[in-house]
Amino acid sequence: MKQILVASDFSINASHALRYALSLASRLNMEVAVVHAIHPTEGINNSTYNAIFIEDYYARKRAALQEWTDQVVQENKYNDLKVRTVVEVGYLRNVVTKYVEYTDVSFLVMGITGATGIKEIVGSNASMAVTKLRIPTLIVPPESNLSAIPVITLATDYKTTKLSVRDVKALNRILKLSDPKKLEILHVSERDLDEKLVRNGEKKMRQLLPNVDINFNYVDEDDTRPSHAIVDFVENNQTDILCLVKRNHNMIYRLFASSTVNEVLNRSVKAILVLHE
Repeated sequence: MKQILVASDFSINASHALRYALSLASRLNMEVAVVHAIHPTEGINNSTYNAIFIEDYYARKRAALQEWTDQVVQENKYNDLKVRTVVEVGYLRNVVTKYVEYTDVSFLVMGITGATGIKEIVGSNASMAVTKLRIPTLIVPPESNLSAIPVITLATDYKTTKLSVRDVKALNRILKLSDPKKLEILHVSERDLDEKLVRNGEKKMRQLLPNVDINFNYVDEDDTRPSHAIVDFVENNQTDILCLVKRNHNMIYRLFASSTVNEVLNRSVKAILVLHE
């Protein structure tokens, strides 16, 4: 069975992320795995180092993660879900990469503090996941709840945005939250709309997502601040899950890797799904 992986540092934000992941797993018939990475030097005191002490420290960490996970599961009444915990020594990026390599993981779910922009969380685990890991990552702000029928919006630019096979699978899976599957696509153009580009873009999206009811929307570059137009769209159509594609020169991602994310997370959006082409 496919898994949702949740990164935990025992924080309140991590508990919010786990709660969201449990709700998602329940709706999509998936398992949940909670991973905690022990920093290579954590628990080591050079003056008292010995193997027995270190192994005892690791054992206490494993027990703490299990207890923390059980508490969140029980408080939110998801006892029927299959949930496992994983504690490994290493940097989070390496621990997650190794786990994903041998396990069928569809999403990584991580919490963030407040309405922090993607670019502003440099050095944090969420920023690392967005910029370094090539796995669909759900960034969940505090107190987010999965809506009964979430409105899902993919912000795209037909010229630079490309969806990988993994991206398409992740989108199809998250779209199962609505029946029939529905997706809002918001195209942002750097220039005047090229009719041929638009036609080809719409055709390609329909081919990639053949069983999805797609509603195409457009933001004109003539807008003084296209990022504001995007935020307005997200608010007006009450987007719950906003999907972005991470690419070096992707205009969409550049827009949202700024204070714009603060505005989005302060409005209707409950989660941002970052895809990696």
